[in-house]
Amino acid sequence: MSRWQWLLRQLTRRLWFRASLVGSMGVFAAILAAVVERYIPWTIPGDIGADAVEGILDIIASSMLAVTTFSLSVMTSAYGSATSNVTPRATKLLIEDRVTQNVLSTFLGSFLFGIVGIVVLKTGAYGDRGRTILFLVTIGVIVLIVVTLLRWIDHLTRLGRVGETTDRVEHATRSALELRIAQPTLGAAPLIDPARDIPHDASPVPADQVGYVQHIDIGALADAADTIDGDIYLAAPVGAFLYPETPLVFVAGSIEGEEGGEALAAIRGAFSVSAERSFDQDPRFGLAVMSEIASRALSPGINDAGTAIDVVGRTTRLLTLWGEGKDRPDEIEIRFPRVHVAPLADADLFEDAFMLVARDGAGLIEVQLRIRKALLALAGIGSDAFRRAALTQADLALARAELSLDLPADRDRLASLDAQRRRAELVEEGDDGR
Repeated sequence: MSRWQWLLRQLTRRLWFRASLVGSMGVFAAILAAVVERYIPWTIPGDIGADAVEGILDIIASSMLAVTTFSLSVMTSAYGSATSNVTPRATKLLIEDRVTQNVLSTFLGSFLFGIVGIVVLKTGAYGDRGRTILFLVTIGVIVLIVVTLLRWIDHLTRLGRVGETTDRVEHATRSALELRIAQPTLGAAPLIDPARDIPHDASPVPADQVGYVQHIDIGALADAADTIDGDIYLAAPVGAFLYPETPLVFVAGSIEGEEGGEALAAIRGAFSVSAERSFDQDPRFGLAVMSEIASRALSPGINDAGTAIDVVGRTTRLLTLWGEGKDRPDEIEIRFPRVHVAPLADADLFEDAFMLVARDGAGLIEVQLRIRKALLALAGIGSDAFRRAALTQADLALARAELSLDLPADRDRLASLDAQRRRAELVEEGDDGR
């Protein structure tokens, strides 16, 4: 997606945006009942007094204010729990939770509907038909509140829990991996070996700010490449940390003159930089956050090996998706042939996923067994590079475990799994023979 589409997507994830939208709808509904009655040609049966409608609106306004305040305190508590028990990096996913945002927006919109309805009712703007319409709308708002409350009660039982937050991180990581499986180079031409493929006379375009790359508008880079009539080679992928003079791209073309200056501005504008990394285009960040959850669970203050084992299983599931789905060259569409982007390296993904948990769980045999079984299983699928990356992490985890495990029987149990590694190596040798 383009940079503006991505910024709009980030805007719609904000709580204030959805709350403002639903709140405006509540105000509009209350005012509409006073305006629309003059356009209704028929007479609505029944006579509803102002006192009856006002009493209901007063109940809605007072109760929704209390419920909204209570819900905000619950949200704050859930965010604090996720920060201390899971990882601060996962809190962003809770803040962007659609169910929570919809619930709070509904409560706020109902409160504003009640307040505005009372104010307009006091002014005498509602006639007989207007009060009837307002009453019908109020009944609809009550039904919406009841459904939202039931949904909110069910959602509160899981909000901020370790398992629920881990589910969110896994889902976000899976979405990013599926994007990179479908578009390994984000629609650009693949840059397999930067040291060889980038021309020696290509000019670097340095960054002018400090932070992490959250999003790259490949289409904007392609337009800049057309402007300078040359190729652009990406040097700072999504997730990279930038500081002044960090090369964003290398340009094989002229960047002199007015057109060159416009192209440089467009290149820098294609990079969205922030103080934090984002899950959207960065599956490595998702895997790193998963690893952080396991690492925190293994800390002495929490001492929860079960969560670490659960994270290893989830990570194995994610990397299996990557290993089995990433090598589909016939389905890759190159939309921007003048922009060159390096695909994700398998070794980097495995390091992000397993390095922390293997280090912090080096002295726990139950964690090491699960890590070794997972890595040896992953070593039997995917490409040669994928298998080598899995075996490399398996060797590193075993080396850490041998230094930390005091009981010889535990070290022997890990060593006994080498037969499974040998089978993985035989599979790899068989593939090379074919």
